Amino acid sequence: MFNYIIGKIVAQENNYIVVENNQIGYTIYVANPFSFELNADAKVYLYNQVREDEYTLYGFKSEDERNLFLKLINVKGLGPKMAMPMLATGSIAGIIDAIDRENILYLTKFPKIGEKLARQIILDLKGKLASKQDINLSGDFDELVSVLESLGYKRAEIKKVLPKVNASLEIEAQIKEALKLMLK
Repeated sequence: MFNYIIGKIVAQENNYIVVENNQIGYTIYVANPFSFELNADAKVYLYNQVREDEYTLYGFKSEDERNLFLKLINVKGLGPKMAMPMLATGSIAGIIDAIDRENILYLTKFPKIGEKLARQIILDLKGKLASKQDINLSGDFDELVSVLESLGYKRAEIKKVLPKVNASLEIEAQIKEALKLMLK
């Protein structure tokens, strides 16, 4: 299993990029190939799918994006080729929010995802995506998250305000800042 590859992006097509590493070009299917800078070095996180007749690499800009992809492809009826267009929006938070809010209309806007599959996604993933790992917290916010949860706030609410909280503040100031943002 490959975790990531670092190399030069030498080609971009509609649904894949080619990454050159040690004079070998790897075709990697990505959600949005044009989000990678051509002729620049990049770190691409990988998922490799091995089947009887094919070996396919899927690439992601971040570990969070890959983690969401892995959870999506575990939903019955949702394979990698259906999950990739979902990630093309570039909004991991938007997808997670739609699942947590049971927003079927948002999920059905993606190709090949009908109402039945949208309901299955919600059934399988609701409440399972907003873990500390998915929020991508640095160690600076672990204590803040614990305090806010003890005050009765849900992870989805906390996740929305964390990017606006100054990580360099003392914990007491972080709590005050987060509570102000929660009350808005």
